[in-house]
Amino acid sequence: MTETSTPESSVEDPAAAASSSSSPEAASSPEEPKKSETVASDGDLFRQSEIAADYIEGLLDILDYDGDIDELVSAGRPMVEVVGGRLQPLVGQRGATLEALQELTRLAIFRATGSPSRLLLDIGGYRATRRKELAAVARNAVEKVKEHGEAVRLEPMSAFERKCVHDVVNAIQGVQSESEGVEPSRRIVVRPAD
Repeated sequence: MTETSTPESSVEDPAAAASSSSSPEAASSPEEPKKSETVASDGDLFRQSEIAADYIEGLLDILDYDGDIDELVSAGRPMVEVVGGRLQPLVGQRGATLEALQELTRLAIFRATGSPSRLLLDIGGYRATRRKELAAVARNAVEKVKEHGEAVRLEPMSAFERKCVHDVVNAIQGVQSESEGVEPSRRIVVRPAD
């Protein structure tokens, strides 16, 4: 399956589907199913980023680390960015600690709001730097596929990393990408387009 869409956009809400098929008003109005879905406003998303920032600030205090925390909403996602010195231990090897902290922070948001979050946490600019590295990996894989006409399997990657690679590959004509395997060994395969 190609990871070009979010799970929320590719999975239909069973409750919304049931109500739209049984309600005459829903059948006449294409907007009705959307009203039954929970869509977070920018205010709700910013509130999630504030909750996350408070959680991360508490963690930094416990660890006696200094960092400036920015909370924002970008591309319909709450985001928290932490910048400062001595933050590499919070990123960990290949971002593993960062991924774990992101999941813990999402749980803190869920606990406070009762709603799941798609929060993106970045520490020390790791994600921006990694995104550039992954773009180069994706372009190299595309070059190999175009040159040899054979599929290229990349190393296992996190969901964030796979999304970065898919975005680059899907923007290039003549190739396609898909993920295969099971976490933590899930990887991308880049192949010629059909």
